Amino acid sequence: MSRFSYLVRETLRGMRRNLLVVVGAILAVFVSLTLAFGALAFNEVVRVNTLAWQDGVHIIAFLNDPGANGVAPDAHERLTNDVKGWSEVDTVRYVDKAGAWAEFQELFQDRPDILELGNQAQLPASLRIELTDIDLHDSVRLRLAQEQQLVSRVSVASNAIQQISQITSVLNVVGIGLSIILGIAAVVLIANTIRLAIYARRDEISIMKLVGASNWFVRVPFVLEGMIEGVVGAALAVFSVWVAARPLMGSVSQVEWFQITLSSGFFLRWGVIFVLFGAVAGILGSFLGLSRYLKEAEGTSTPEEAVPELV
Repeated sequence: MSRFSYLVRETLRGMRRNLLVVVGAILAVFVSLTLAFGALAFNEVVRVNTLAWQDGVHIIAFLNDPGANGVAPDAHERLTNDVKGWSEVDTVRYVDKAGAWAEFQELFQDRPDILELGNQAQLPASLRIELTDIDLHDSVRLRLAQEQQLVSRVSVASNAIQQISQITSVLNVVGIGLSIILGIAAVVLIANTIRLAIYARRDEISIMKLVGASNWFVRVPFVLEGMIEGVVGAALAVFSVWVAARPLMGSVSQVEWFQITLSSGFFLRWGVIFVLFGAVAGILGSFLGLSRYLKEAEGTSTPEEAVPELV
């Protein structure tokens, strides 16, 4: 216990002696992980909005009237039941002529001139279909097209569906790739900071090695320092993104087609992950910064010969 207390005191003492370097490392990690966490938050916003855009009717199948074109009286009911059993379909709703006329009246309630031109008999019944996955719209459209006698026309928002899928895929790849790159950058920055700290304390480390201190005894204070820098930088990054997101969520809350919505669970879950990543990045960066110096120090006779190089 006394040895651990000594190592903690040495860590804090070293950080106080190199305060500017430590602050620089924390700021570097903070900037890198803020950008990474911001990219992840943006990716989550896109995912939530994509799910919202995917909700609702994806396909409308307009039906011929019973008795017309040889359509059986129960053909509408039969097709509705068949479509409900398709694996691609989540829900299907049958809208008869009366329902279509009610929708028409609601849609053009401010245009009496258009309402005078229409009547219930002119509007076809239809099936309103929601898919389990919008990428399956082609399969459902082709199956409905086979019902040529009953289905007069199939309306699919294919262009919008394909654009949403493509944009979501690209943004997912960009967000994940940017997070990985910036995470690696944080590790490199911490490694450089630890090497600067080693340079500032090179005489002390060389004396410790001369009196028989093990590599682990020399390494632990720097590992703790890197871990602290990583945790503090990551915590500040998560907090800053959370603070920045709050006013944004309120400012666009009235925009119906786009919502900046990030749940508390998202911040809690990914905040913990980022803080843990900061700790791991700090430890890994410390090992990278120390390993080369300790190897060189073992083969040198004077402290000046073991000056570390920055990556």
